[in-house]
Amino acid sequence: MKQIMELFLAFSRIGALTFGGGYAMLSLLDYECVEKRNWLTEDELMEITVIAESTPGPIAINCATYTGYKLAGMGGAVSATVGMVFPSFVLLFAISVFFEQMLVVEIIEKAFRGIRIGVSILIIQAAVRMIRKMVKKSPDKKLQICIAIFFFLAVFLMNIAGVHISTIYLILCGGLCGLVLFRSSENEKAGRDDS
Repeated sequence: MKQIMELFLAFSRIGALTFGGGYAMLSLLDYECVEKRNWLTEDELMEITVIAESTPGPIAINCATYTGYKLAGMGGAVSATVGMVFPSFVLLFAISVFFEQMLVVEIIEKAFRGIRIGVSILIIQAAVRMIRKMVKKSPDKKLQICIAIFFFLAVFLMNIAGVHISTIYLILCGGLCGLVLFRSSENEKAGRDDS
């Protein structure tokens, strides 16, 4: 019961303090689950992130559900998921009740401008952490960096050109590139070892 309550409170804090969706929450998930509480390893968080992005539903909720299930079974999964969703639900409910009155308050509009900047920084921070961890643990560092730069530039240029591609296609394409490139590099290493 103590673990279930801990999960609820930890994920409530993440859900309450993060604006900007799942990617903005990755930095807090990393801090809370990996660095502070040791609920997950760095590798587990990376794998959860990839799986959560590939499956239906918001990435942060999928991460919360997995972490809760790993630590305390079904009760933990429900507790972590409810903890992640509850603050957002309360906040959105309050905003919907007072939405029209809030639109005319200039200070709120300015606060949200600042929040947008903070969200962008959180997303960049999460991306940098994931890239560092990925590169640190990989024997094919240069190849992974090249793939990351290629996809970044491709998406950036497509956005400038007004072409929008679903994230699903990008994930599938990245998975296919990884399968082809890393399999060929493994075959090369195996060939060198045989000779």
